[in-house]
Amino acid sequence: MNPAPWSWAGNVDHDASRALPRLWATLMSARVLVALAMLGLHLVVHPSDRPIPPWVLGLCVAYLALTVLARMVATAQAPGQPWEVHWRYAVGVDIVFFVGLQWARATEVNYTPLLVLPVLLSAIMGSRVLALGTAALITLLLLGHSTWVAGATDWASTTQVVQAGLTGAGLLILAWLTSQISVRLRREESAARRNQEEARMQSLVSHLVLETLPDGVLVVDAAGRVRAANPAARAMLAPDPATLPEQFDLQTHTAWQPLRELARQTFAGGAPVAGTPIALHPAEHGGPHLLARTQHTRGSDDGESLCVLFLQDLHEIEARVRTERLAAMGRMSAAVAHEIRNPLTAISQANALLAEELDAPAQQRLTAMVQQNAQRLERIVADILDATGPGAGSGADALAPLTLDDAVRRFGEEWSAQHGAGSRLRLVLRAPQARVRFDAEHLRRVLVNLLDNAARHAGPDTAAIQVLTEAAPNGGATLSVWSDGAPLPASVRRHLFEPFSSTRSRSSGLGLFICRELCERHGAALSYERIARLQGGQTVEGNQFSMGLRAAEPADVSAAYAALVAS
Repeated sequence: MNPAPWSWAGNVDHDASRALPRLWATLMSARVLVALAMLGLHLVVHPSDRPIPPWVLGLCVAYLALTVLARMVATAQAPGQPWEVHWRYAVGVDIVFFVGLQWARATEVNYTPLLVLPVLLSAIMGSRVLALGTAALITLLLLGHSTWVAGATDWASTTQVVQAGLTGAGLLILAWLTSQISVRLRREESAARRNQEEARMQSLVSHLVLETLPDGVLVVDAAGRVRAANPAARAMLAPDPATLPEQFDLQTHTAWQPLRELARQTFAGGAPVAGTPIALHPAEHGGPHLLARTQHTRGSDDGESLCVLFLQDLHEIEARVRTERLAAMGRMSAAVAHEIRNPLTAISQANALLAEELDAPAQQRLTAMVQQNAQRLERIVADILDATGPGAGSGADALAPLTLDDAVRRFGEEWSAQHGAGSRLRLVLRAPQARVRFDAEHLRRVLVNLLDNAARHAGPDTAAIQVLTEAAPNGGATLSVWSDGAPLPASVRRHLFEPFSSTRSRSSGLGLFICRELCERHGAALSYERIARLQGGQTVEGNQFSMGLRAAEPADVSAAYAALVAS
């Protein structure tokens, strides 16, 4: 049974009730011990010449049975109104038993000290009002018994009344002090539990931040042993982070010796080491270049000295700097493109007027060349504006359905003829009935861009580049371009579709970004994955870019057919 929320004065949080079952069990066990002691006292200690009345032994046995039953069956209840029920068979039974023995005077034993037990029980488990009320009830019972024993009119000769009054006053003070201490302890326990919960949440947040941090973090002790390492650091130290144990020694591999030396310098000087470039062994780990800095600290348990190493990938830092520079150049290019468009339009119009006046074939060829290059410049300007401005996806719904396999076959064969790909390119078209919503010229640009990227990284073997189409269950289709190139580094994958991000010095870094923008404009999705394909009779790992294309709605096909019939 779950305990109810705390409800005594002080408004202590309900988390403190976790200790309530243990406290309840302790108090119930104490009542059982008192009952056993009372029964043993009446059976053994008293002399045999003054036999005990049978009803006293029966009362002791009944009290023992009730305390054992309460210890085994009763469950803890939080203080406040729900605890009033517990008061009846806990505090109430104790009062009836002890006061009954005191009133009966069957023996010479004074049972008054035992009345402390019900007062403590009500003060610890109940509210302050209940504790004071219990002490007041016991005081009235003691005063009534003393008055009855001494005689109603003989007040001067009755010291028992005074003793009963003093005992009652002591019980009232005990009830008030115990209740105060109980509330204070519960309040402190609740605060401690809240602090513990906050510390646990902070630990979880810190762990989550370290797990997702792109920079590597290593915690190293004075012996060079790594106590903790986040996933980024493990990926920097080993090609397969799963092979690293939870804790490992930096002396295990010679590639890690620069890190071990930095930790040693930190422990020797007691001061952090500023950013230091480090190159891990190229033959073993691909030669990642890192920027390392250290921080000296101490453990929280035994004061052990620890060194925290922060690792950054220099390639990624350089890529971010280059991306920022290219982004600034892109903004400038957009402004220049806007300025070029107006004179370019004037050149095209003037060339068209000039072509109307010229009749010589040589002059017509010259005007045709001017027109072709002007159109080429217009497309370049449009690409720059598309890459730097918002996409206009509203026109995708008005496109006529496109037969995917026919378009991919035509574009793939054109690209293969221009680049001399031959058997290096394989078309695997498995969606002959798929009709998708995508502009044909835009699809050509995306496919050519993906094929150009694949050709730069693929090998010379047969089917090193594969273009695949597959029909999707929802009526759409998937277009994939696969190549058997090496895996992309993690730093490259993180910025794969960002503008002006490229690993080549002579590239603008707009190709994949424009591809993604064109796909999103047509309701498609462009993604990257490392996947295995069949090549030359064996399974080979490679890089694959996939496009999820939308299906042409049946209503669109019907509208296109109706328009064709009407024409």
